[in-house]
Amino acid sequence: MHSTYSYPTFDAPRAPELDAAPGTARRPVVVVGAGPVGLSVAIDLAQRGQPVLLLDDDDTVSVGSRGLCYAKRTLEILDRLGCGQPVVDKGVTWNVGRTFLDTEEVFNFDLLPEAGHERPGMVNLQQYYLEAYLVARARELPALEMRFRHKVTQVEPHGTGATLQVETAHGAFTLTCDWLVVCDGARSPVRSMLGLDIEGRIFRDRFLIADVVMKADFPAERWFWFDPLFHRGQSVLLHREADHVWRIDFQLGWEADPDEERRPERVIPRIRAMLGDERPFELEWVSVYTFQCRRMTNFRHGRVLFAGDAAHQVSPFGARGANSGIQDADNLGWKLGAVLSGRAPETLLDSYHAERAFAADENLLNSTRSTDFITPKSAMSKRFRNAVLGLAREHAFARALVNSGRLSVPATLHTSALVTPDRAGESFEGWMLPGAPMDDAPVAVDGQPTWLLRQVAAGEFTLLVFGDTPVTLPDDLPVPVGLRRVQRPGSAAAANDLVDTEGHLTRRYDGRPGTVYLLRPDQHVAARWRAFDADALRAALRRSLALQ
Repeated sequence: MHSTYSYPTFDAPRAPELDAAPGTARRPVVVVGAGPVGLSVAIDLAQRGQPVLLLDDDDTVSVGSRGLCYAKRTLEILDRLGCGQPVVDKGVTWNVGRTFLDTEEVFNFDLLPEAGHERPGMVNLQQYYLEAYLVARARELPALEMRFRHKVTQVEPHGTGATLQVETAHGAFTLTCDWLVVCDGARSPVRSMLGLDIEGRIFRDRFLIADVVMKADFPAERWFWFDPLFHRGQSVLLHREADHVWRIDFQLGWEADPDEERRPERVIPRIRAMLGDERPFELEWVSVYTFQCRRMTNFRHGRVLFAGDAAHQVSPFGARGANSGIQDADNLGWKLGAVLSGRAPETLLDSYHAERAFAADENLLNSTRSTDFITPKSAMSKRFRNAVLGLAREHAFARALVNSGRLSVPATLHTSALVTPDRAGESFEGWMLPGAPMDDAPVAVDGQPTWLLRQVAAGEFTLLVFGDTPVTLPDDLPVPVGLRRVQRPGSAAAANDLVDTEGHLTRRYDGRPGTVYLLRPDQHVAARWRAFDADALRAALRRSLALQ
């Protein structure tokens, strides 16, 4: 098969623990798994100055496109981790998706229907590029040490952390850590070692993924077909990737033999039927998968924390896997950092499970609905699906029911115990309610254009104040809080004030003069008020840190 990518080989030198006295090897935090989720957790902690050791049993990046679609929220998180721009520069930006019944378009959507956001709705980029960018960023951080060809073979949790047995090419050693973050994928060897559960549905269907190298002038959009002429009775999905690579997913049915369907002699005729005999192409990567929708009962087990596919798995329709995993990392990083720095109790990490299990359940529900629509398993479900597709040709109400994969959106954590509800009698327009992920907006600082999210990306809590209302932060706040003011164009803006150049910020946050927002380090709204109140701020911070 043709390859457009040269896979790196990471060094795996002799571990110093092999030469240390027994029982002396201890680390504050160990992360297992150097995929996108493990790298994101490790980078986040290291950027906060927390020492972290990252272990992986391989010495290169993942093979094949795998996690391909990175949503706007994930791109904003990657910006905070220091590698969002390379992903956008290398990847394929898209916002529009189209769904067809045979050759007729029956539904379309735009992920970014309004202006005033720095990042697009989605960027397609093969997972190996993302991992390489994350590794490069990790190497810039002195608090982060990466170890490749380090395989964790045994885990023994205890009250003050966990003890690991680690195998390397140079020998095995014992390592103790205060906290263990498990990001070792859907099959999670660590989860299996601990005998922990993961429950849900496994769907009785198979799909073929083919990464195809070809030159085509198709637009950078997501195309999904039901019952196309070239693959009757099944569905097909097409995505554009970097380097003239195209991702094609063919539904195969449950009876398909995975080993047989991976053979080029089987794959190439399917692609020729789709593209026509005259278009040249080469295969780069082929895989057959069965998808599942399930999660662990609890993502926290004492001082062992699970994230990404190790904690929850969804079908690939909707690009919810890697996106939700990186959002796990974003949620966990600031909380574990607060615990390690002594600013919050260990009970704050109970909220990691509560908030991310809530998000996982939302993803599982949407992913299950998409999968049921795409691959109906009962006569009634199939009749419903076919009726919706037939009506969608002419009726708008039916187009809204077409479900070829609702795309990943971040969870609004409105039920979280960390969130301070709006005060009685204080009303707000819009969707920036407590628990919501922040919307971006164009602003200017000291006359230079920039973006709101880049101005609250320091990894700490931020107080956003609209207008010139006097605000004095108390000296006894439990954590440092940054203060940023928002001014309308033409106002007397002081140094470092955010000027709402196009009005998007004021509109999206309903920012009347005097309005105040408390923003979490992961850029979710923690609380908001129509006027500054030092006692309310103090209480909201304590609530956000599980101090009350």
